[in-house]
Amino acid sequence: MGGFTSGSHWLIVLAIVVLLFGAKKIPELAKGFGQGIRNFKKEMKEEDTVATTPSAPEAPKQVDTTASTVEAPKTTTQA
Repeated sequence: MGGFTSGSHWLIVLAIVVLLFGAKKIPELAKGFGQGIRNFKKEMKEEDTVATTPSAPEAPKQVDTTASTVEAPKTTTQA
């Protein structure tokens, strides 16, 4: 009664997987699984670096009030 960790149980599980997916499909499944894990770890690492880097507050923009003049609309006179 070794539980699910005994060798014979793993052989049965492996045989079922081969029957379900076929021997040619297993390497493709393992490759896709590995790429998924790699992408997940990369995204988690990027998320951690974004979350831990402090962002500096932006300086308020100053408005130059001396340069802002309002021009009156030009009217044309008809003769």
